[in-house]
Amino acid sequence: MSTLDPVAVFRTEAAECLEAIEGGLLDLTHQLDNKDLVDAVFRGLHTLKGSGAMFGFEALAAFTHHCETAFDRVRKGEVAATSELVAAVLAAQDHMRALVDQPDADYGDTGHKLLAQLQAAVGGKQAAAAAAPAAVPTTAAGREAPAKKKNSWRIRFSLPANSMANGTNPLGLLDELRDLGECSVHANTSAIPPLDELAPTELHISWDVTLTSEQDRSAIDDVFIFVLDDMELSVEEISGTAAATAAPVEEKAAAAPVAATSAAAVPEFRPVEAVPAKREVPAAVSQAKAAENVRVPAERLDELMDRVGELVIAQSRLSQLASASAEIALRSVSEEIERLSGELRDTMMVLRMVPVATLFSRFRRLVHDLARETGKVIELVTEGESTEVDKTVIERLADPLVHLVRNSIDHGLETPADRLASGKTEAGTVTLSARQAGGEVIISIKDDGRGINRERVRAKAESSGLIHPGQPLSDSELLQLIFAPGFSTAAAITNLSGRGVGMDVVKKTVEALRGAIDIVSVPGQGSEVSLRIPLTLAIIDGLLVRVGSGRYVIPLSAVEECLELSLEEDLRSRGRSFISLRDSLVPFLRLRDLFRTGTKPDVHQKVVVISTGTERVGLVVDQIIGDHQTVIKSMSKLHNNVATFSGATILGDGSVALILDVGHLVAAGQQQEAQLRIAG
Repeated sequence: MSTLDPVAVFRTEAAECLEAIEGGLLDLTHQLDNKDLVDAVFRGLHTLKGSGAMFGFEALAAFTHHCETAFDRVRKGEVAATSELVAAVLAAQDHMRALVDQPDADYGDTGHKLLAQLQAAVGGKQAAAAAAPAAVPTTAAGREAPAKKKNSWRIRFSLPANSMANGTNPLGLLDELRDLGECSVHANTSAIPPLDELAPTELHISWDVTLTSEQDRSAIDDVFIFVLDDMELSVEEISGTAAATAAPVEEKAAAAPVAATSAAAVPEFRPVEAVPAKREVPAAVSQAKAAENVRVPAERLDELMDRVGELVIAQSRLSQLASASAEIALRSVSEEIERLSGELRDTMMVLRMVPVATLFSRFRRLVHDLARETGKVIELVTEGESTEVDKTVIERLADPLVHLVRNSIDHGLETPADRLASGKTEAGTVTLSARQAGGEVIISIKDDGRGINRERVRAKAESSGLIHPGQPLSDSELLQLIFAPGFSTAAAITNLSGRGVGMDVVKKTVEALRGAIDIVSVPGQGSEVSLRIPLTLAIIDGLLVRVGSGRYVIPLSAVEECLELSLEEDLRSRGRSFISLRDSLVPFLRLRDLFRTGTKPDVHQKVVVISTGTERVGLVVDQIIGDHQTVIKSMSKLHNNVATFSGATILGDGSVALILDVGHLVAAGQQQEAQLRIAG
């Protein structure tokens, strides 16, 4: 059994903490006076600093401390939250991420430059001088200013027995309490077991602390902010009499710990807020809550997915043997195994599904930085963030979406002056949306900019030799030219675009995912690029068909219906290849001709109607064998350029069946229809 590396666990939690900080900073950009957002960012920085120090990331803790101090001043009202401060902390956050990933690397004077930028954002030297504690504060008249009222607090806390093994150092918490003011600490050792029962890695000491400080209750809570969920904590404000007698009470407690909470001292305390003791909660309930979420490395999920795939193939083999046997018991077991493997497959697929919100959230920072770089006013809108996609798809879509968003901002959106001149609002809008349609997820990037200039696209394509001068193209074919390698209509190369690389990367990645790209652009109103991607790349439900002597799989999510094509209808439709389906003509492809099987058609052929989006096409097959749980296997490098097939699968008898690429076949059918219409 493997043991998780505490440093690896910290890095994972630090990444989540940094994402939360970044999200809070980006929200704060639009609501600079929102105190809740300021507090949330401060808590995130405080947690990161404390956790980093506990796990030995001293450089991270020291650097984060300065950002935490800046937001602490904002929180206390000493300085205002500004866009410059947010930008400075965002830049500093990138350095924090580097310190988490490579704490021992040499970053030169990067940290000093970022801290100088941070100091300038909070007011420079004057603000620093104002923040420095004065020995004797005075008023304008030369009189001593009234001292800030000091509060006395009694703090009782204990940590879980395994806290030190998990990296929590109680001495660090006590040091932070001492930094708040005068502190008297008493350690309660009554819970320490006998020596023969004592585990050296467990903590059995609790603490009773009397604190006198000018800080308020929130400062005390901040000390325990990153261990609060697992500890017992009681904080009570002490009146003047109790504060004076707190020390003697603690001395008595040293001799008899039980007497520390004597009845004489209780009336002197005014309870402010106490965290309920854990002993009041049943242990089973506490353990159940702790087990609600479990971290599992992604590679383990991938390995489990491979095992489930092999199980599905074995189950298919068992079903084939059972169907050929007259043994009733074998058939019963086969059906039960088929049901269980199907449920296991569905459960496994759910585990691999990730909401696209994890993908969309990355672009808030990108849009923020590009807005500052280009001088444009940009609003990012996200829709359908709860739509779930296979985690592999999410990982591989990140780079293509970056290119598309950058392209929309650089090429699509106009400058504020140009937008106002054309009657638009000053702020341009980029919309990221996701929705599920059958077995596909459609991710769209839409902007309300100037749209695609078709004349410039055609001129660039002709000058690059992509098309012949005057070559007739449909609007869709013309717009698809922007995905050609090296194609760019930018007048000059900038940091954002102009090299003609980005859109080519988008097309290759989407095609590798067995997806397709649609473009809609209206001059003066904007453009929309839609990526149609399969929900999963692992296991799908398929329809197994026979064409000639070969067997093929059609993704079941793309199948609309199946029809019979008699020999007479087949002969009658020669030369046109259309079928009438509820008063509409649907083009169909004869797979026997497409695959050049060299066999005669069956007497009773079938037409499988498939669709992607609004486009439909029929596929003529010799036989429909039935549904089939399809474990997708990648094609070899030798067959990468065979566009008709998207993968292969292993059947129950050990033979291989190719999986048809629905998008390619629909496009081929629509192209055939267009040619027939032109000819007719």
